[in-house]
Amino acid sequence: MPMTRAHDLMNSSGTAAGKSNAVAPPPKKGFQARKEKWMRSSAANSVAKAAKIVLFYIIFYTALVGFFAAMLVVFYQTLDPKIPKWQLTSSLIGSNPGLGFRPMPPESNVESTLIWYKGNDDKNYKYWTEELDSFLKVYKNPGLLPGGGQNKMTCDYEKPVTPGKVCEVDIKHYYPCTQENNYNYHKSAPCIFLKLNKIFGWKPDFYNDTANLPALMPQDLKTHIETQKNQEPKSKEWMNTVWVSCEGENPADTENIGPIQYIPRRGFPGYFFPFMNTDGYLSPIVAVFFERPVTGVLINIECKAWAHNIFHDRMERRGSVHFELMID
Repeated sequence: MPMTRAHDLMNSSGTAAGKSNAVAPPPKKGFQARKEKWMRSSAANSVAKAAKIVLFYIIFYTALVGFFAAMLVVFYQTLDPKIPKWQLTSSLIGSNPGLGFRPMPPESNVESTLIWYKGNDDKNYKYWTEELDSFLKVYKNPGLLPGGGQNKMTCDYEKPVTPGKVCEVDIKHYYPCTQENNYNYHKSAPCIFLKLNKIFGWKPDFYNDTANLPALMPQDLKTHIETQKNQEPKSKEWMNTVWVSCEGENPADTENIGPIQYIPRRGFPGYFFPFMNTDGYLSPIVAVFFERPVTGVLINIECKAWAHNIFHDRMERRGSVHFELMID
């Protein structure tokens, strides 16, 4: 009995000692604490990932922009700002110049080629005269052109342009097709201006020999060329002109169009060609003065430029231009 008690006492003291020496487990963290730790860890990882992505794209796009900039520099080294790389038949423009007319209808009706106005209403024809004012602005004020018009010179058939210069286009003597005269719109006898589209390096092959005029050329133009050839003391250079003709497209139009004058001459002088993109260059223009067109009817008009190397195609409007005229 005493031994049993002693044994029990030993077990009791040993258990007590063991309990007093054991390490207490860590306190259990609550759900909120674990959530906050996870969020701090996720936020730190997200910021690091975002920073890496941003840095990657900065480097990537910087390299990409640098590459394209280098390629553009190399590309522009092959180009001349004044001289196109592809010219004439090698270019998209080709070697067959088109013919343009002014004034143009409003941009709201961009496909229209109709010039329609009331001759006795100045507010009605004001749009057309203002369009011509705008078109002729650089012709009246050459200082608005690149180079300020300082390199212009007076040219003639026997006095061609010199290198670095451009021929002057003097419109002061285009009467009645002048701004001061409202381009004669108020008299129901308007002026329409024609210009040949510019093609770098293009040289016209002139019809300067009456023996080789095309069969489709209007008879009145053939007569005019023959008359010019017989005039003295003009030399052969005076025949070096890109001739112009305007006529009604149909028999009724021919009857209604009335007599026509071409101011200052019936064509574009050869000394304006070739166009070499010289600063201050102005295309030569011809004012077509319709003296007595029939009013109240629509007149279909086709104008053509004439040279051996200008080919006409009515469907594609090559070497020619079409417009309608109606005066109320």
